[in-house]
Amino acid sequence: MNYLKYFLIITLCFLNSNKILIPMDLNQTNHLKAYGLVFWNLQNNREVDWLLNYRGGSFIMDSYESVKSECIVRGIKYESINSNQYSEILSTISDNNMDIALLETVPKIAVYTPSGKQPWDDAVTLALTYAEVDYDVIFDQEVLNGNLKKYDWLHLHHEDFTGQYGKFYKNYHTRPWYKKMEFDFNKTANDFGLSSVHELKKTVANEIKKYVNKGGFLFAMCSATDSYDIALSALNVDIAHSVFDGTPIDSEYQRKLDFNNTFAFENFQLYPDPMIYEYSTIDTPPSHKPVARGAEEDYFTLFEFSAKWDPVPTMLTQNHVAVVKGFMGQTTAFDKNYIKKHIVILGQVEGTNIVKYIHGNVGKGSFTFLGGHDPEDYKHYVGDAPTDLALHRNSPGYRLILNNVLFPAAKKKKRKT
Repeated sequence: MNYLKYFLIITLCFLNSNKILIPMDLNQTNHLKAYGLVFWNLQNNREVDWLLNYRGGSFIMDSYESVKSECIVRGIKYESINSNQYSEILSTISDNNMDIALLETVPKIAVYTPSGKQPWDDAVTLALTYAEVDYDVIFDQEVLNGNLKKYDWLHLHHEDFTGQYGKFYKNYHTRPWYKKMEFDFNKTANDFGLSSVHELKKTVANEIKKYVNKGGFLFAMCSATDSYDIALSALNVDIAHSVFDGTPIDSEYQRKLDFNNTFAFENFQLYPDPMIYEYSTIDTPPSHKPVARGAEEDYFTLFEFSAKWDPVPTMLTQNHVAVVKGFMGQTTAFDKNYIKKHIVILGQVEGTNIVKYIHGNVGKGSFTFLGGHDPEDYKHYVGDAPTDLALHRNSPGYRLILNNVLFPAAKKKKRKT
């Protein structure tokens, strides 16, 4: 009887030593769905190892038939790994600029976006939906009612926290969707006893800052990046033209900006003119004077970090390529001259001051900003159809988005640098 018991124990140990490797290099058939598989595993209380810098940031997990079935259904390439192969992988990781991040919790995700259809898409909701990752939609009401504390991770996309309605006044202020936006925003401001939309949006921005300070993760793209920091710098300053709120701009608005209150940017100059489709000098190339290099020539390079010493920036830059196709937006990229010195630059156009991808810490939390609107639509215009990610299932740009969604699931380690 004892021999049978020991035989079963040894057999179970051997079976549990078998693993499934989800390669994330060029051999992967669907990089984006692979992130959803990781979330699915975590939801089933199964830990996943993220192999940083190993074959494009691959994942490894215990072998179950249900996992293999999910891979087949989702079109994800997987490899069965025995104990010897697993030992070889661990040895390779130990001897190189690689490391293992243990993923063990399912982050609760919120996307800040108004209800109803907007005349543009949102790359993050497209990515989450395609990858089959659960998320909640929240907006100003939920933020002001204190609901942010329910979430680990918050996304902001093509939003305007300055109260200037996205700087769309010149071309779109007579359109029905613009009029509806005006009505909805003013109603919310009135409901919360705020005198204007710019006061509403700056109040929301400040609540989000409190959320990050307490340990939240913030990811922003496109105009939500610079407009958010502009709002924080102008909490007590009227920077909205009278066409937006019926009151004049503070004549000394530039001098009164408080750059100590911002996350990433400083010393920038504002463009308050409603006829200029641009917020400030942060964005480069500027939206009102676009200099498009063209999709064939526009690329940015991801920096390589020490996986064992700087795991967070390493996680955020995991990819199967080191050079990523550029993509434009209302805020396409960030002028390095206006980025605070302590901010970590994750991706940049080589030989220029054009920074695409940055990360930093605020209080107990952190933020990541990615310039551009849609990684697979070089010039995404108002009214364009949403991108079909089934046609871009191996998109390096969309992988950067999903890296940000995933890294809050990692077991936290003390930074060594």
